[in-house]
Amino acid sequence: MMPSAVGRPDLEARVKRSVREYPVTLLLGPRQCGKTTLARGIARARPSTYFDLEDPATPLRPESAKLALADLKGLVVIDEFQRQPGLFALLRVLADRRPIPARFLILGSASPDLARGVSETLAGRVAYVEMDGLSLREVGPEQANRLWLRGGFPESYLARTEARSRSWRGNFVQSFLERDIAQLGIRVPAHTLRRFWTMLAHYHGQIWNAAELARALGTKEDTARHYLDILCGAFVVRQLSPWFENVGKRLVKAPKVYLRDSGLLHTLLGIGDRMQLLSHPKLGASWEGFALEQVIRLCWADRDAYYYRTHAGAELDLLLVRNGKRFGFEFKHEDAPTATKSMHITTDDLALKRLWIIYPGEHRYVVSDRIEAVPLKKVGEVLARV
Repeated sequence: MMPSAVGRPDLEARVKRSVREYPVTLLLGPRQCGKTTLARGIARARPSTYFDLEDPATPLRPESAKLALADLKGLVVIDEFQRQPGLFALLRVLADRRPIPARFLILGSASPDLARGVSETLAGRVAYVEMDGLSLREVGPEQANRLWLRGGFPESYLARTEARSRSWRGNFVQSFLERDIAQLGIRVPAHTLRRFWTMLAHYHGQIWNAAELARALGTKEDTARHYLDILCGAFVVRQLSPWFENVGKRLVKAPKVYLRDSGLLHTLLGIGDRMQLLSHPKLGASWEGFALEQVIRLCWADRDAYYYRTHAGAELDLLLVRNGKRFGFEFKHEDAPTATKSMHITTDDLALKRLWIIYPGEHRYVVSDRIEAVPLKKVGEVLARV
């Protein structure tokens, strides 16, 4: 029987450390990923005050926010902060008081404008913590297939039946497009953005091609780019940047695009259960995106993750740099993956310390010099030693 909740101790520890060290901590992540649950759990352990800016009765309105916040002590949690970005200026004043009577934990569901406002107004006073849905480390390696199929949104992952999980994800997509996007002040018809999001699901794991997607949508390249920025800013799509280095080769310089949550990917692709997933043409791409997200999150490496590809065809799914050393990852949904010519080329081109082939098996084994096959469920053990 599945538990009704999943603990997130590593993420909780990061937020608590940020709250201790900075006047303001910004916890960013998609809607329904568990930000409020996490923040309330942290707040319960200390004197705290909680505000929800989606509550029509909230006292944090432009004309009364200063009075509501000025005398508070302890931890102040402000949820859905993007609803009132005008509070940034007030937070700067409150964060500069000495001694600091209150520390602020602000929760947001959209990054571009929110992060820009923070960086411009609260520079040097704020710590950023990004949050996604549940990870393999949090649910346990024995639940890898469930997490892959359903995705990491807690209500989808923890649903009692597959039908309830599918229903929750379908409702999430609809409410996200019809309600959440509009509340951010973005004026794009829901059916247009859904069509674009569905197209991205079919491009999952591929190089971004604005011209091709714009033609399919019957719109301009700038418009397609704008739609991509919206979905990335709401934390439902990832752009993986290319690695640039003078290696004497012509490199592909456009980003790759992935849907960050495998459950939403499967919903948009019309995949309803594991048997449909295993027979779907996007099986390999789905596994690649799911495993890639798990590795990035194990390393807390959102801003330092890259892919590598040359015009001659050599490629690497993921490149991470840790302690000055480069490590490569390939993601293969195979029973017993082997090294390819491309892997040997990229290992030499990039001077990789190690290249790991992440696959859904049980056993870790050496493939060749500097190349090793590692089950996804054991990748945490490997990364802990580098």
